Amino acid sequence: MATVSVTTGTVVSASQPLALRELAHACGADTAWVIELVEVGIVQVSVPDAAPERWQFESDALQRALDARRLERDFGVGLDAAALILDLQHEVRRLKSMLRAHGLQRGV
Repeated sequence: MATVSVTTGTVVSASQPLALRELAHACGADTAWVIELVEVGIVQVSVPDAAPERWQFESDALQRALDARRLERDFGVGLDAAALILDLQHEVRRLKSMLRAHGLQRGV
């Protein structure tokens, strides 16, 4: 007996952003959780003054939301701590990139 797997995907780009419900679904969460992500600054919305039902998110928001979900699940951190961790990870990547650009990084 053969097993068949079907995978679907959604393209996320500036021209095709995700809506609030779509981002929540992609993360296996509810919309209230995504609203919390926005409130603590983990993800940004394209039009902050819009009602949550009208929010749109680009691919970087999806990745940060998935990373926050993983931090919650794997390490039991709250969203405030997840925001700090994600910001620090971003800063480390930025600094490493600068070091590589200047040829200063060795085995880091």
